[in-house]
Amino acid sequence: MGIKETAFYEGGPHIGDLILNILLGFTVICLPLTVGAVVRALWLRYRITDRRVSVTGGWQGRDRTDVIYAEVSKIASVARGVGLWGDIVLTLKDGNRLELRAIPRYREICDYIAERTAEKTGVAATLIRV
Repeated sequence: MGIKETAFYEGGPHIGDLILNILLGFTVICLPLTVGAVVRALWLRYRITDRRVSVTGGWQGRDRTDVIYAEVSKIASVARGVGLWGDIVLTLKDGNRLELRAIPRYREICDYIAERTAEKTGVAATLIRV
């Protein structure tokens, strides 16, 4: 029997990211941004629980990355889309980084991750908001 986890957020990138990048795609210069947004919308999924952060992505969603809160040392977030969605970067203790792009409700999720990190490590993670 597995360990129970309570999901705080489960889903994909914000739909506004896709819409904005499709509108920008009408200019030839922004076509790479549009392709990136379409791929994210199709295959990228996030699952943030009380135990870990899971990112499923890659070609046809075949890659999965799990990070437990005890490994997180720094959290950085930046607003996009007039603050409706944002990006979060988790820096791990070994120096690796995990990027969460176009997260809806990113402020709540960033605070949630910071709280869980403080619970697991006993030390508050460095939280940077831009």
